[in-house]
Amino acid sequence: MSDFQGLRPEKDDVQTWMRANSRATLLSRTRPLSGTSQPPLTLCSGPGAMAEKVLVTGGAGYIGSHTVLELLEAGYLPVVIDNFHNAIRGGGSMPESLQRVQELTGRSLEFEEMDILDQAALQRLFKKHNFMAVIHFAGLKAVGESVQKPLDYYRVNLTGTIQLLEIMRAHGVKNLVFSSSATVYGNPQYLPLDEAHPTGGCTNPYGKSKFFIEEMIRDVCRADKAWNAVLLRYFNPIGAHASGCIGEDPQGIPNNLMPYVSQVAIGRREALNVFGNDYDTEDGTGVRDYIHVVDLAKGHIAALRKLKEQCGCRIYNLGTGTGYSVLQMVRAMEKASGQKVSQLSTQCLPPPHHCPKLSNDLGPSTPTPFTVTWAPPTSLPDGRPRAAWLLCLPSCWAPAPASPSLGGSWVAKAGAGSAKPPLLQIPYKVVARREGDVAACYADPSLALKELGWTASLGLDRMCEFWP
Repeated sequence: MSDFQGLRPEKDDVQTWMRANSRATLLSRTRPLSGTSQPPLTLCSGPGAMAEKVLVTGGAGYIGSHTVLELLEAGYLPVVIDNFHNAIRGGGSMPESLQRVQELTGRSLEFEEMDILDQAALQRLFKKHNFMAVIHFAGLKAVGESVQKPLDYYRVNLTGTIQLLEIMRAHGVKNLVFSSSATVYGNPQYLPLDEAHPTGGCTNPYGKSKFFIEEMIRDVCRADKAWNAVLLRYFNPIGAHASGCIGEDPQGIPNNLMPYVSQVAIGRREALNVFGNDYDTEDGTGVRDYIHVVDLAKGHIAALRKLKEQCGCRIYNLGTGTGYSVLQMVRAMEKASGQKVSQLSTQCLPPPHHCPKLSNDLGPSTPTPFTVTWAPPTSLPDGRPRAAWLLCLPSCWAPAPASPSLGGSWVAKAGAGSAKPPLLQIPYKVVARREGDVAACYADPSLALKELGWTASLGLDRMCEFWP
């Protein structure tokens, strides 16, 4: 039996469950799932010490909301701005994900609905608050969409960041943690990817926008030695907080693998599209380095600590150091959920693209999120595998295909009904490659361990089993 008080709230009373499982119970129980041996990161010490304010742009989204939770746990005072592009509204003015964060931590935060392109609003915000640092998530993030809408990506990501940097400079806020991406490496010249690997050979506008922003920040730090910046190159975030109260449920058709697989598993989508099986990898499908989102969020806390060393501009890979192919991920989901994976059909694909043989090891590059709803017990009453919980949720927890998307954060919605849906297969079909994708890349995260004291704690099987 799990430490959690039931697989889901009785009578769909979400608030009652959250009160019973917050702070003293839920977080103390779930925190060990991360497996981290790192000491707690605290900002303030001694009586009367003042907590430091951190601005979090785009903080209501998937990675942002998990990071805000970790900020609160570490003693920071986060001020969050978001324009709801990839987040859903709660009952009031605050996003649903951040309402959940407050419930889980028992601590309050400040939120303002704001677009980073709104220069006047940013000016007012910086006049109102004395920020110690900024964590910059805000921006467009889908590789495939960026190929179709390059100007949107350059306008939002580049212009928004330039305005943010200008306002930070004007107000003397010169500490920055930037949400970058492994896409800046382009097609890998060698594996695993370390921070010294050449950048700039990006295969899509999303990656190019991240590369351009990195170069801008490095130039700013060179020009003014008072600036300190940590650029975090994410690999593929998946998973959710152990409570299941915050996670990832992308709006529209998922751009990334894990949300797609899970939506197929619960019947929201007919089949998983596997984009290409002609890559020069072990099974022909693309490979990625999947990292748990809570591990990733903790990396931002470690980065803030690094800023206090007057570090200048530093760059770190945040990944596990191991890559898995699409089909390996699907098989891991099969094992965790107890559902059979079946191939529907294979389209005729063009001749394989030329791709240099890099390694027999598998590992990836583009960032990936995942849909999740609940932390599983050790086993279900009927003896099915841990992650079979995903397929046993009533419609109020796993929205039916006709239901509107929950947006950027997966949240439990109270409602009627407790009947279990039929167990489903996880069907997939192979289709043509997606423009802008690369075959394989995975991280060498040793520098983050050496300089930040940070390391990923969960492997793929545990991520797929526990969904913590």
